[in-house]
Order: sequence, then C-alpha cells, then structure tokens
Amino acid sequence: MPPAIDNSTLNFLKSLSKNNNREWFNKNKLSYLHAHENIIGFAEALLHQMRKHDNIETVSGKDSLMRIYRDTRFSKDKTPYKTYFGGGFRRATKKLRGGYYFQIGPGESLVAGGFFSPSPADLLRIRKEIDQNFTDWRKMSSAKPILKTFGEMKGEKLNTAPRGFSKDNPALESLRFKQFYFEKRFTDKEVLSDGFMKELDQTFKNLRIYFDYMSEVLTTDANGVTLFA
Repeated sequence: MPPAIDNSTLNFLKSLSKNNNREWFNKNKLSYLHAHENIIGFAEALLHQMRKHDNIETVSGKDSLMRIYRDTRFSKDKTPYKTYFGGGFRRATKKLRGGYYFQIGPGESLVAGGFFSPSPADLLRIRKEIDQNFTDWRKMSSAKPILKTFGEMKGEKLNTAPRGFSKDNPALESLRFKQFYFEKRFTDKEVLSDGFMKELDQTFKNLRIYFDYMSEVLTTDANGVTLFA
C-alpha cells in the first residue's frame, strides 16, 4: 500500500494554527519532524507515480517541499509558520512547460497547476494565442478532463483590457488573466483516505491537455516557428 497522509499530520497542523508561535513550535519540534517525514514519504511516492506519465526534473520528494517557515518581512501577518505543507514538481526541459503544486493542510488541501508568475514574454505570447486562436483556447479549457476535474481557470486578473488589446475583444475575459492555472480542493476526509495519492496522480494527469497545449504555444512564436531546438 502506498504511503498515506497520517491523521497525526493534520492534527499537528491544526494545533499549529492555534499556537502559531516559536515557543510552541520548539516545544513540539518532534511532532513537526514526524509530520514532515510523513509528507516527504508521501511526496516521494507521488513523484514516483508521476514520472510514469511525465518528465519531472524534481530530484526527490524532499526536494519538492517548501519550507514551513513564513517570510514575514513584507507581510502584515507576522505569524512565523505556514499551517500547511506545500510542494511542487518541475517539468523537465525547455519544451515542457507548466508546474504542479500540492498543498496539505486542515481545510486547505489542494492541488494546482499552470502558470503562477509568467514572464512578460510568456504572458504576451499567451495573450496573443488567446486573441488569435480563441476557439482553440476555449476548446482546450473546456475539455472534459479539465472541466470535470477543475472547473474554470483561476488566476489574478486586470481590471480592464491589457495594453494592445481592444476592450471589445470577444476573448476579453480570458485576456485579462495575469495568472493561468487550474485548482482542485480536497476535504480532510479525502486527504486521509487510502486512495488519496491515486486521486492526486490522476488529477495531475488530467492537466496534461492544458500543459501540452501551452507547451506548444510557449515554445513557438506567433508564426509557429520553433523557439528551441
């Protein structure tokens, strides 16, 4: 049986959310280490499964995880710790675009994938694709595996049309996006179930329609000329 998320891991995170301070964390460091090891094992097994259907350059489950310590330098919220474990898998080579993200926490577990901080060049290229091939864009984003698993695309949006695009453009709602990602949330019951890893793997697999489409877009120019050998 593949590694599963332990109930003790969620219980630790619940307690952390109520006692988000360094003194409590240091007193409960052993519980944190147990929870962290549980997530590492889960992420390692998930990575093994995903490598069966995608080219992932992330070295290990441990390498995929983000630090639990929050960067509070520029935040009004000065609590020192995240109340979830988060991690991501990077696709390999310049030809494979898009990133996978997972998050495990009481009441805030989810997976997501897409483009959270596209470079200015990538953002413009995506918008040109939407503008010039909006029918194909809608077909991709409403494909059954995408729509049934994730629903509508998510991401921050501009308040109006981006520079260089008309306000009466029929693709305006899609052009306003600054981020382009899909997201699926899970209940605590689902997270603790034996089949959770299999469901996460399938959820990520259902993103491939999107990633394959975007990889082609972002590795060619507007004329379809390949950018990378």
